[in-house]
Amino acid sequence: MSDDIISYTSDKKGIVTSNSTPDDISSDIVSLRPTSFKDYIGQNKTVETFKIAMQAAKMRNEPLEHILLHGPPGLGKTTVAHIIANEMGKDLIVTSGPTLEKGGDLIGILTNLGEGDILFIDEIHRIPKVVEEFLYPAMEDFAVDFIFDKGIHARSHRYRLKQFVLIGATTRVGLLSSPLRDRFGIFRTLDFYSKEQLIVIIKRSAAILNTIISDDGALELAERSRGTPRIANRLLKRVRDYSQVKSHGKVNRQSVQAALKLEGIDVLGLTSLDRNYLKTIIDFYMGGPVGIEAIAATLQEETDTLVDVVEPFLLKIGLVLRTSSGRKASQKAYQHLKLKP
Repeated sequence: MSDDIISYTSDKKGIVTSNSTPDDISSDIVSLRPTSFKDYIGQNKTVETFKIAMQAAKMRNEPLEHILLHGPPGLGKTTVAHIIANEMGKDLIVTSGPTLEKGGDLIGILTNLGEGDILFIDEIHRIPKVVEEFLYPAMEDFAVDFIFDKGIHARSHRYRLKQFVLIGATTRVGLLSSPLRDRFGIFRTLDFYSKEQLIVIIKRSAAILNTIISDDGALELAERSRGTPRIANRLLKRVRDYSQVKSHGKVNRQSVQAALKLEGIDVLGLTSLDRNYLKTIIDFYMGGPVGIEAIAATLQEETDTLVDVVEPFLLKIGLVLRTSSGRKASQKAYQHLKLKP
């Protein structure tokens, strides 16, 4: 099995257990990831769908249907997979699309899955086509086909798998092939979080980190977190560091503003890359429209980085308009950058 594949289990036989061990207690690593839907904030309709599906599966004593999660990075796709495995009491195997280079990589994982175990594949749209084809019979018939020998001596053998659950996560659902996409029984899109939801997440994370944060500090941090819990938690840690050194551990609006100014995060949560993206459209291409490849070439950034990381939030808050001719900077973008059209 590849070194990039991680096994999470609900008992002591695996690499990671749900029970605390002495090593866990002494470790400096603190996980902010919730372990049950009771502690999971936001995505209410999606959570309700999973609760109903899990309860029905338990009543029928059957595994869940395969699940496809779609949404920008940092919205909780991996967290949902961990929670489902935890609440179903099943083992979780975690891997990603780019690491599955050969069919043998996938078959090695599938043949080791137990009844009802959960296989989580992150960035599933990046699975090579030759590997993806092994998934079709595995998802539908819970079997994989082996071909022995070549030419006129070739023969096929079908190996039966235990009934497992595949949870796929993707930021680019349009890149999934139709045969793969149609084999998922549950398809949910995770959306950006509201300011109020992020405040709850920030206060919960602050409590786990033994950090006291004021209401105005939590509000300021939520407004600059781009609607994304992962970013909120990352910025909270930076603010905590700043406050311990500069303001006697007090996390309030002033310390949040000062800490995020050092990080280059503005009042809307835009980073220097976001602002450079907007300025490139405005300065180099007269406000657009311009193709994403041209922007990427000018910024010397990967196209995927701009499409997956930068654009979703800029589109969400209306700073960028995506047209059939390319990207355009909106009037709001000019105002935010204090530029004249």
